Amino acid sequence: MNKQQAKQRIEKLKKLIKRHRYLYHVLDKEEIPDAAFDSLKHELFTLEQQYPDLITSDSPTQRVGGEALKEFKKVEHKIPMLSIEDVFSEKELNDWEKYLKRLARESQFEYFAELKIDGFAVTLIYNKGIFIAGATRGNGKIGEDVTQNLKTIESIPLELHLYKELSPELKDIEKKLKELIRESKIEIRGEVYMDKADFDRFNRSRIKDNLSTFTNPRNLAAGSIRQLDPKLAASRPLKFLAYDLITDMGQSNHSEEHQILPILGFKTDSGKICKKISEALDFFQEVGRKREKLPFQIDGVVISLNNNFLFQKLGVAGKSPRAIRAFKFSPKQATTKILDIKVQVGRTGAITPVAILEPVQVSGVTITRATLHNDDEMKKLGIKIGDTVIVERAGDVIPAIPRVLTELRSGREKPFVFPKICPVCETKLIKPEKEAIWRCPNTGCQARKRENFYHFTSKKAFDIEGLGPKIIDQLIDENLISQPFEIFELKEGDLVPLERFAERKAGNIIKAIKESKEIDLSRFIFSLGIRHVGEETANDLADYFGSLDRLKKVSREELEKIPNVGGRISESIYDWFQSKKNQKAVDDLIRVGVRVINPASFKPLTERQKLKGKTFVLTGSLKTITRDEAKKRIRLSGGDVSESVSNKTDYLVLGDNPGLKMEKAKKLGVKITEEKDFLEMIK
Repeated sequence: MNKQQAKQRIEKLKKLIKRHRYLYHVLDKEEIPDAAFDSLKHELFTLEQQYPDLITSDSPTQRVGGEALKEFKKVEHKIPMLSIEDVFSEKELNDWEKYLKRLARESQFEYFAELKIDGFAVTLIYNKGIFIAGATRGNGKIGEDVTQNLKTIESIPLELHLYKELSPELKDIEKKLKELIRESKIEIRGEVYMDKADFDRFNRSRIKDNLSTFTNPRNLAAGSIRQLDPKLAASRPLKFLAYDLITDMGQSNHSEEHQILPILGFKTDSGKICKKISEALDFFQEVGRKREKLPFQIDGVVISLNNNFLFQKLGVAGKSPRAIRAFKFSPKQATTKILDIKVQVGRTGAITPVAILEPVQVSGVTITRATLHNDDEMKKLGIKIGDTVIVERAGDVIPAIPRVLTELRSGREKPFVFPKICPVCETKLIKPEKEAIWRCPNTGCQARKRENFYHFTSKKAFDIEGLGPKIIDQLIDENLISQPFEIFELKEGDLVPLERFAERKAGNIIKAIKESKEIDLSRFIFSLGIRHVGEETANDLADYFGSLDRLKKVSREELEKIPNVGGRISESIYDWFQSKKNQKAVDDLIRVGVRVINPASFKPLTERQKLKGKTFVLTGSLKTITRDEAKKRIRLSGGDVSESVSNKTDYLVLGDNPGLKMEKAKKLGVKITEEKDFLEMIK
């Protein structure tokens, strides 16, 4: 066989293998036995080895390739991979619909309900029909490049084709789809998962090899995709189910995407269009009845507004779109015994009772403790040490105790007496009016101080690399630090004598401490640990005041003018800055060289506020500045940053490979600004 004949044979083999991949993984059909399918792949591999220059990136033989990676590269999601808010009852589902109707009073609602597969979310990028990149969700904005691992999954096509025509009403979409496959990028999202039967077989094979087993298919799927060696991922029977077509090709409804995805070569859940929320509830209950018979694990049903325009219009609240909810099944439960009850002291002095449990497996996870929330909740449960209780993972995550099985009491159970004094500093506890939580009022309490140190050095605050809770405990126990400012006075010689410290480790920590001395105002405010002030409120305060000096002199009246800062929060902030002890703590930090980035110190007021009242949206990848830096510069100049384009947007800043935001900006008449012009604005 000469090279030309080999090329023709290779193309035919690729086409035939891709067809049988589609039949098996998308349509669940098998026209030829596995052995014959493997034989076709082997022939293709042999020919490609003879003529390596004929190997293409979309060849089925390229599903496993390359050396193991040293680390994953970071990938920015052009459109964030947002999480979905959970609901657990019919009432919560109905409340959500009422909420939507308040937001969009004139709209006609239609829903789309689909299975919520319990897998690992990823996004796939195709360029001119070829799979070029895949990434994890990460924090929603930045994920990890796991392209090579995803290539090992047979149910992910390496090249996009239209396996059949779309229905007549979607002909316009079909035309755009063909154009995108030929000339542009397409993004598809879904879940990597493992069938229950494959998972059981995989665990049995590990038992034979005297290896440890995995607790559930989701953990195995997630761990496989995050392996640095693609060959390990290839050795595991992973599958992919698509649920979202990100690229705009004219689809007006989410249900249309579930028609398009199978035609492109992806397995997806057909779902159901629901004219009423009650139909979505019926679908949820029907799925619940057949849940155990499904080949893969699911933990609920995803219900969203079917109309894509209305979905986008309703926007995002927190970290989830308003127009979608995950209706979760009741968490799996188990019974166990309470061995003891202890209390923990938080950084604000909150006293939290925690049940120490006889270890028990719930949803594949070993549970050894569960929060009892507060004294009132304990009284409602009537809980005692030694009780048999039902434990569940609320939202399939947080261990909780919904019920005590009093019928199983032997008489040897002991009542738990809630402490009147702090278990650490022995200060008398207080219970503020209208609160359910007892608190230690002693700001010098050692437990509170430790928690404050953990908070002060955390990623959202000073983010001092290497200075985790264990090392902070060591520094406190050795009397090297008692106040946050003393961290910045540490020297390498202070650390080297400590147990398990070497010169290199000590040097790295001191270097990290020095590098953290310059800090944004918002992160500095967050680091102070003011009660009720989280990350968002810290950002609001930084945007409003612009400088630490102004914030230190704040009045209650001025605080209450700030959007999203209510009476309770403003009172907490005002009281904190009135304390002479807190004032000294801030002054001490500045004295030891902490530099709070403060626009008032290096810009005149007119220049600092030159973007006041202007709202910016960023899209695409910026070449000369990071997104975080761009946002910071906008805020320093008095402007505001939004994640979505709306009528209130003044400027859309255009980077490379912009997403759908650009099209929306054009429709709304929003001014589109190139990166170089934007840099002049924030210069």
